[in-house]
Formats: sequence, C-alpha cells, structure tokens
Amino acid sequence: MTASTLVKAGLLAGLPLLLAACEVGPKEIAQSGHRGTGMVQIAQKANLPGPVTIPDEGYRDWEPDRSPDAEKAGQFYQNVQVLGDLTTDEFNRLMVAITAWVSPEGSVENGGCNYCHNPENMASDEVYTKVVARKMLQMTRAINVNWTGHVKQTGVTCYTCHRGQPVPANYWTIDPDAMARMGITGNRFGQNNPDKTGAVYSSLPHDPFTAYLKAADPTERKIRIAGVSAYPVSGAQGATLQATEGTYGLMMHMSDSLGVNCTFCHNTHSFSDWSGSSAQRAVSWYGIRMVRDINEGYITPLTSVFPVNRLGPEGDPFKVNCTTCHAGQNKPLGGIRMIDTFPELARIPAPVVAAAPAQPAG
Repeated sequence: MTASTLVKAGLLAGLPLLLAACEVGPKEIAQSGHRGTGMVQIAQKANLPGPVTIPDEGYRDWEPDRSPDAEKAGQFYQNVQVLGDLTTDEFNRLMVAITAWVSPEGSVENGGCNYCHNPENMASDEVYTKVVARKMLQMTRAINVNWTGHVKQTGVTCYTCHRGQPVPANYWTIDPDAMARMGITGNRFGQNNPDKTGAVYSSLPHDPFTAYLKAADPTERKIRIAGVSAYPVSGAQGATLQATEGTYGLMMHMSDSLGVNCTFCHNTHSFSDWSGSSAQRAVSWYGIRMVRDINEGYITPLTSVFPVNRLGPEGDPFKVNCTTCHAGQNKPLGGIRMIDTFPELARIPAPVVAAAPAQPAG
C-alpha cells in the first residue's frame, strides 16, 4: 500500500470525526439585517420548536357581554380593586382563563380557584397569592399599553410567562456568589462558576442581571462598552473590565434566551453603530427597559408579601429576565397574538375621581 493510499484512508477514516460537530439536515435561514452583511439566522429545522398549544378550558368560545350598559365587576363583586372596569361576564371569563394559565387543578396543592382565594370568602385578601395576582394583572395591562415598543400588538397574558405553572420556569434572584465578600480567599465576583441562568455556562460573571435588569441607579446600567475611536478619548471614562465582562454576559444571556446569534440585532462591522443594526435591536432596547420596569415597579415591591420559599438566598423575590417570556424563541410562544382574545388586558382604566360635594344653597 502506497503512502498516498494510506493518507487517503486516514482522511476517510477521520471524516466522521471532522463532521461530528456539524448538524446534518435541512436548515432554515432568515435574514435579520442588511444584505451582504451576513446578518442571518441559521437554524436546524429539526430543532425548531413545534406548534404552541395554549390551554383553553372553554374561554375561547365564550364571547363575553361587553355592552356599555352591562353590569361592571366592581359593582357586582366585593373588593375588586384592579378589574372593576370589566363587565361581570368579562371578569368571570378572565378568572377561568387565569386558572388555566397559572394554577390548573392538580398543578399544586389547593390548585384552581383556591390557589388565590379562600373558598369561604372569595373577597378576602388573606391568601397572599391573591395580592400578588392583583399586582401582576396591573403589570400585564401596563406592559400591553406602555411597552408596545417591545410587545408590539401581540401583547402578553399570564400564560406568556407562567405556561400552566404557579411559578414561571425561568426566573432569577441575586446570586450570593456574585456579591462582594471580604476574606483571605478573595472575591470571585461570580466568575468561573458556570451557570445556565446567567452567562450560559461561560466563566463570565453569572449574575449579569443585578446591574442591568434591576438596579435603580442609572449609572449602574451602562451596557454599551465599545469605544468610538481607536484610542482612548481624553477626559472620557471608559468601561472597566468588570463592566465589559458583565455586558458580554448579558448579551450571551439574551442570545440564548431568544435562540439567536449576535447578528440578529448587530452588524459585526460595528456593534455599537445603530445605523447598521437591524430593527430588532430597537425592540431589544425597549425590552431591557421593560424588564427593569417589571422588576422594580411590580415584583420588588411585593418582597414583604412573598413567603420565604418564594424568595432567593439574599431575600429578594423571583424576578424576570429575557428567558422568562422568550424561552428560546425570538417571539414568545411563536408570536401568537395573546391579547386578541383578551382586549381587556390591553387597556388601563382612567382613575375614578370622587364627585365633588354638593354646594350649599345660597
């Protein structure tokens, strides 16, 4: 056997090993940016998520009475603080849907209506989950009305995050390992501790959320790290190495959460240049700010309401990030228009103004 024959045989024998990392099969290719920039998303068709089935429980065929003269839930039921503007028919249908979305029978002990209500007194607030649900309904309406820059006209309902579970599958809490610690062993700042929730199993800080998706101080939210020139600008404060690592961790989380790569939003010619970016980058810009609003405006204020088992190791509640809604898809639930069936979740009623007392005669 000649040397060339041996070489050819060796190459053929090693071919399966060379192709072991390749995905064989049909691909789906979608252009996400300008032509000629390589801004495309390539996915293995076999790995694409299948059709989404949302639990019904009969509410889709229930056309509620929305007539202007229909009795309102706030007039008929006691202690309706958030959905009092709905008609009783809209209210009852939404309660049936929420049960299917969040706490179907058998999902937890005391599932169904009893997950939030005392069956002996439905108006009572003694079950903490009712107080939480009230705040979450306010949040849902605020998202659909105030954050159309991110959710567009698709909107969200309780099912977008919960998907039949009392607690969404994807959430985050402050990581104790990422906090400053004193001691002879030093401070790892959350690095070299691979974790799926944070920076996708990398050695980067695995809590990229506290500064970017929670912090109230805007100075802690500087995500952009790319310089505007080849050399440092005199008098300008550049990004620290720690901030740079945190930014990369957050970007990796977003990429994994949406099931896309960097070019879904960015033109790699210049990551910071908005003129070369795709439209999805602006949608993500609003999404980051929406998540901050959710965590700081609606979830964190409920800290004292949650029991210990619904708090993280640092005593903070379970908060949302990109994965909470997206769960690996660039459009949650495949882009199903959630608020078409529940338009009442896409409006915020005007505040009720007490009538002025009658003026005395004369």
